[in-house]
Amino acid sequence: MKDVQIYLCRHGETAWTLSGQHTGVTDIPLTENGKEQAVLLGDRLQKVHFTKVFSSPRIRALETCKIAGFKDVTLDSDLQEVNYGKYEGLTRNEIRKTDPNWHLFVNGAPSGETLAAASARADRFLSHLKALQGNIAIFSHGHFSRILALRWLGLETSLGRFFSLAPASLSILSFERETPVIKLWNDLSHLSKE
Repeated sequence: MKDVQIYLCRHGETAWTLSGQHTGVTDIPLTENGKEQAVLLGDRLQKVHFTKVFSSPRIRALETCKIAGFKDVTLDSDLQEVNYGKYEGLTRNEIRKTDPNWHLFVNGAPSGETLAAASARADRFLSHLKALQGNIAIFSHGHFSRILALRWLGLETSLGRFFSLAPASLSILSFERETPVIKLWNDLSHLSKE
């Protein structure tokens, strides 16, 4: 697996990323700006040869993947966003009116997916990559991508609260010698107009 480099792509902007609503199981398409972000992300990735491309089956991730120019993609339900349970569709401010100290990476999602379950999904997906080599593209979601990166490093999921991940960002998970590392995180340079 030391010959693997993972290009971790968060989906582009949706109406709920703009409003700050937690989007787990709700299938929401990209905004027009989100589609443009996907084009620019694709422009950045076109020079890289990928041996395999994976996407969450949620429309916002798959749409980002396809607009970015990837047609031969493997859908994997392990790459879906965390199920936020009773907090689905709510903003942080709305949640904190009833649960003032809530944080996904500390408290999990009431009536939704536990952090242990999301972490197990990430571990399961990463175990499938052991047989692969080369550059691998993954199109997924904000909170789950953080969990995936932490599990790549062998770290606890609760540390996800210290990592920010913007829509249409690019991160790269790689190795330094035999040690898993984050080579690039939350890069948005492809979205700049310059």
